[in-house]
Amino acid sequence: MNLIVAVDRNWAIGNQGDLLIRIPNDHKFFRQETMGKVVVLGRKTLETFPQGLPLKGRANIILSANRDFKVKDAAVVHSLEELLEELKGYKDGDIYVIGGESVYRQMLPYCNVAHVTKIDHSYQADSYFPDLDRMPEWKVTAYSEEQTYFDVAYQFVKYERKI
Repeated sequence: MNLIVAVDRNWAIGNQGDLLIRIPNDHKFFRQETMGKVVVLGRKTLETFPQGLPLKGRANIILSANRDFKVKDAAVVHSLEELLEELKGYKDGDIYVIGGESVYRQMLPYCNVAHVTKIDHSYQADSYFPDLDRMPEWKVTAYSEEQTYFDVAYQFVKYERKI
C-alpha cells in the first residue's frame, strides 16, 4: 500500500483544515500517481476538495466515524477494520492513502511506500505526518532534483519500508 503526502521542514501537513501551500507540480504528481487507482481519505480531507466531492477517475474510500455520512460515487467505511476489509478487493500497489493526519497515522503501519513532497519551509500548522527520517524501518529510495515554486524549494522523495 502507498501513501502520498506533502510536508514542510517539521513534517507539518496542514493548518485549520487546509493544505499549507498549493504547488502546481505537486498536484500534477499527485494526479499522475493516483489516477485510476484507489484513494483512502478521511471525511475532513474530502471536505477540502472542490465542492467536497470525491476525486474523479479514482475509487474513493472515505473513513468516517459518522454512521450517517454518505457520499455519492464513494465508499464510506466507519472503522479501521471495515476499511481493511474493503481494501481486500483491490491490489495493494493500487491503494494510496491521501490523508488527513488521523488516517495517515492509522494506515502508516499498512503502507510500504511513501511518496513525500518535502517543502523546504516551516509553516504555521496544526496537523502533522510522522517523521519518516526518524523511523528506522523507513529508508529513502529515490528523490528528485530540488525544484522551486516562486521562492519555495521542494523535492519529491520516495521512502520504502525496509523488509
